[in-house]
Amino acid sequence: MFIDEARTYVKAGDGGQGCESYYRDRYMRYPRPDGGNGGRGGNVVVIADRGIQTLLDLKYKQHYRALNGGHASSKGKSGKEGKDCVIRVPVGTILRDHATGLLICDLAVDQQSVIVAKGAPGGLGNAVRRRKIVTSPGIGEGRVLDVELKLIADVGIVGFPNAGKSTFVTAVSNVKSKIASYPFTTKQPILGIVCGEESDTERQKNFIIADLPGIIEGAHQGKGLGDRFLRHAERTKILLHMIDMAATDGRNPLDDYAKLEHELKQYSEQLAFKHKIVVANKMDLPEASGYLKRFKRKYTQDIIPISSIQREGLDRVIKVIRQKLCPECSLDQSSASSSK
Repeated sequence: MFIDEARTYVKAGDGGQGCESYYRDRYMRYPRPDGGNGGRGGNVVVIADRGIQTLLDLKYKQHYRALNGGHASSKGKSGKEGKDCVIRVPVGTILRDHATGLLICDLAVDQQSVIVAKGAPGGLGNAVRRRKIVTSPGIGEGRVLDVELKLIADVGIVGFPNAGKSTFVTAVSNVKSKIASYPFTTKQPILGIVCGEESDTERQKNFIIADLPGIIEGAHQGKGLGDRFLRHAERTKILLHMIDMAATDGRNPLDDYAKLEHELKQYSEQLAFKHKIVVANKMDLPEASGYLKRFKRKYTQDIIPISSIQREGLDRVIKVIRQKLCPECSLDQSSASSSK
C-alpha cells in the first residue's frame, strides 16, 4: 500500500534523576558528597532510507518515544543515557511541525538525518554541586509531526486519464503498471527504472520514471486524484506530457494540452518552468494523424509521435530524455562520432 501522508507524535526521553549521597570513612571529619548525575534522555531521530518507499509504518504506528535517562546512584555513578528512537522514512520526505506549520527538514538525500525531538539532560547530583541540593531532571521534547512524501524521480509522466501513461511506462521500464480501458486505473504513483544499453556510460545507463495518476480539469483545486499526486511531480527533473492524440475518450487533444499546462501552472510555478517533453500517444489509430497536424499548426512546442501499444517511437523519446538529463553526455557522444 502506498501511503504518502502521515501524522505522528514523537516524544524524547526525560532526563534521569540526580543522586544525593554522601561518603564518609573513619578518618574523615565531614562527609563528602558523592551523588552521580542522571542520564540524558534519548533523542527521536528521523533518517532517510532509500530502501523504504512508503510512509506505511508511520500511518499505523502514530506514537514514537525515546527511552528516559537512567537514575544516578552513590559513589559518583551516573545514570545510563536513554536510547535514541530512530524512525526511517523514504528519501524525499518532508517534516513539518503540526502546531506551527513550519518546515523542520526536507530529507532529500539517502541517510540524511535530523533530530525532531531532543532528549532532556539528567539532573545533577551533589557530587558536582558539592552541597546537599541536586537539580531536577529535564523533560524531553514532544511534538506532533506532519509527514509528507514527495517521490524523487528523473522523469514524471503527467496527462489526462486514459492517455496511455501506464502502457508507456510498462513498455520502456521494468515495472508492470495496471492497464485497462477505463479512467484512473493508476491510483498511486509507480516508479520504474529505464535501463540503458551496455555501451552507454554509467551516467546515461539508468534513470527513474514515475507514472503519476491522471489529472483532470480542476485538479489544483482538489478535484480527482491530481491534487494529491501533483506534488510528486515537483521532485522530478523532467515532465513528460502524455497526450491522447486519437481523442479516444471524446476529448480534444489540443484542449487537453492547454488544460494540462494550466493545471500545472495553477498548482505550482515550479512545475510550469520545468523541462518538458510532449508526446503524442496512440498514433496507431486513424484519427491521430489529423489531430497531430492541427496540434503542430497551433503550438510551436515540439511533439514526439509514438504508439505505446505498438512500441513505435519509444526509442526517440528515451533518447530525448537522456539528452535532457545529461546534456554533456550527448555532447561527448557527438564529438566522438565527428572525430571518427
